[in-house]
Amino acid sequence: MSDLFSLTGKKALVTGGAQGLGRMIAEGLLRAGASVAITSRKADVCEEAAREMAALGPCIPLPADLSTPEAAVDLVARYRDAMGECHILINNAGKTWGGSIDSFPDKAWPGVMAVNVQTPFTMIRELLPELGAAGTPGDPARVINIGSVAGMKTERLQAYSYTASKAAVHMMTRDLAGDLAERNITVNAVIPGFFPTKMTAHMRDEDNVDPTLLAHIPLRRLGTPEDIAGIVVFLCARAGAYVTGAQIPVDGGVVGCG
Repeated sequence: MSDLFSLTGKKALVTGGAQGLGRMIAEGLLRAGASVAITSRKADVCEEAAREMAALGPCIPLPADLSTPEAAVDLVARYRDAMGECHILINNAGKTWGGSIDSFPDKAWPGVMAVNVQTPFTMIRELLPELGAAGTPGDPARVINIGSVAGMKTERLQAYSYTASKAAVHMMTRDLAGDLAERNITVNAVIPGFFPTKMTAHMRDEDNVDPTLLAHIPLRRLGTPEDIAGIVVFLCARAGAYVTGAQIPVDGGVVGCG
């Protein structure tokens, strides 16, 4: 059992890994023994986060604005030069847009769909040589796409392009899992609920969370870094080697108990 959740010797790429959920995930992978590359749109933020996380294990910054497929292709090339192997890909970078349906603009669609759906697909496609080489029947390479509870149930967020994009990510995950199983690559979706990130900043004041939000969550609390890191480490370690095509909510019961 000692190595059931170990990632020693694994190399991982976490998009959007400098802040928010991505950083929680990157730190979890580092603590489990992986070497990790992280991205962020802002180079200074990316480099500072990598410096801080280097206290936990090998962590390198790869700044990237993943709003175009060309940027994703370039990122993979730089990752390849820096890390060589890729055992784990976490597609976490995301974009949102909120607004009333009466004024929700057409420009709210292309960028959100590009970052949230097309970029993860491009990342997977471009890293197939590395992922395929890293995987074995007993220890496949791992791809985890970060979805959202808003892509599974109506949350009344008025973020129409975002919710549609996350529902697309969930279905794309299942398609890819079926297609890549024979290459010893698993593909799963982790579906977070409400965590203390920038996306929920308007619902809380420091440690004080909107009681209405807490009442919406069966477990009556926001998620913690350990909650999101734990499920990702499970899926990436020997413990999760037989799981693919899954959509796993980590949401305090919002989806399952709703």
